[in-house]
Amino acid sequence: MAREGQGRDDKRGRGGRDREERDNEFIDKLVHINRVAKVVKGGRRFGFAALVVVGDQKGRVGFGHGKAREVPEAIRKATEEAKKSLVRIPLKDGRTLHHETRGHHGAGKVVVRPAPAGTGIIAGGPMRAVFEALGVGDVVSKSLGTSNPYNMVRATFDALQNQQSPRMVANRRGRSVAEILAKREGSAEATA
Repeated sequence: MAREGQGRDDKRGRGGRDREERDNEFIDKLVHINRVAKVVKGGRRFGFAALVVVGDQKGRVGFGHGKAREVPEAIRKATEEAKKSLVRIPLKDGRTLHHETRGHHGAGKVVVRPAPAGTGIIAGGPMRAVFEALGVGDVVSKSLGTSNPYNMVRATFDALQNQQSPRMVANRRGRSVAEILAKREGSAEATA
């Protein structure tokens, strides 16, 4: 015999699980927490700013910045903002980038380039979080200029948004993907 309240709990449990599955679609990485102090008459008031990167590890990634008086609230705000700002990045074989690109934001400059299978993610802290959330398995990157995590993340997004797959290039030029790939391989052989 089922208990009276059991059916209600099951419904709530299932609804909670559905919401959890939607949230589990994304992974979030906390990149940086900044503590700031405001000096007032009674002493100092502390506030926190969080930088979070969110991705589905299948080519979608976003970042967000949240501020609050408590750390968990700042992280929650940053995560919500990151989910609203997701962008799709084309990946080659689902594990690396298509070509080398450079990105910059302010004094932050980054270079990202594809890598052969088994290389792993060779990147510094904030950039590593972006690549892990994006689902890139093999990439070589270098940060030039600032080490400010906000500018590094924005520069990395600038570089990633400059990525173009052969399909995108073929559509733009009005050619087939095979023609684009043949030219790419032909130019690689000529330079070697």
